[in-house]
Amino acid sequence: MSVGPQILRKKANEIRQRNLIMIWEAKGGHTGGDLSAADIITVLYFGGVLNVDPQNPHAPDRDRLFMSKGHGAGLLYTTLALAGFFPEEELHTFMQPLSRLNGHPSNHVPGVEANTGSLGHGLSMAVGAALAAKMDGASWRSFVLTGDGELQAGSNWEAAMIAPHLGLDNLTLIVDRNGLQLSGWTEHIAPLEPLVERWQAFGWAAREVDGHDHAALLEILQNLPFEPGKPSCIIAHTHKGQGVSFIKDRANWHHRVPTDDELAAALKELRKAALSEDAKCLEK
Repeated sequence: MSVGPQILRKKANEIRQRNLIMIWEAKGGHTGGDLSAADIITVLYFGGVLNVDPQNPHAPDRDRLFMSKGHGAGLLYTTLALAGFFPEEELHTFMQPLSRLNGHPSNHVPGVEANTGSLGHGLSMAVGAALAAKMDGASWRSFVLTGDGELQAGSNWEAAMIAPHLGLDNLTLIVDRNGLQLSGWTEHIAPLEPLVERWQAFGWAAREVDGHDHAALLEILQNLPFEPGKPSCIIAHTHKGQGVSFIKDRANWHHRVPTDDELAAALKELRKAALSEDAKCLEK
């Protein structure tokens, strides 16, 4: 069942807070990219978009989500835990010896479809899954979340060519278009624009959306596929480090862990935003 944008904003804020605490405890993780995609993941799991069941994570008719930007494992684990796929207490083991919560997604974790993190592979996996569903006459769908810098890997474009040819309109690609990669701005390193037109040229139905606007994300994700017979591509414009002012749009936070003081400042800012959201709800 779908929920409204206000509830989703609160949930995304909660996910950001818990994710930051987990990274701080582990002394490892990818802070900036986790925060940039938090709203997208929140809408997928808590907005009634994905057909998944935390109590039956291997249900044959479930939708499949492939986290191709595998360095966003912390965000995925946090979301899955808060959605009930496994106990939230397990987040304290993130990146610890013998923990199943590895630094990149592991399919030993309930809700994780595949091991990812070698960038550029997730879209090919999602294409294969979508093709399998078509061959079986099944109704479940295949989703994949990529980073934008990740699109510089050529394997993405091999998958991009074949998906329209196979008529995979049960496939949706979401690009976390925060404009930054490990060492700087994507457009300074290996330009991607015009990105929408590139996907359209490959035969995809492509649209853009504000990746932090929960209402807009809900609307676009509830109206899939965009065109019968074509895979759908969503370019979600985001900010790396969204939600925390001193992390936002800073490439050096790609793989940086907050200090004690930085964590306290980040949580204070996020909690203030949550209180402001509560006040807006009371006014209505």
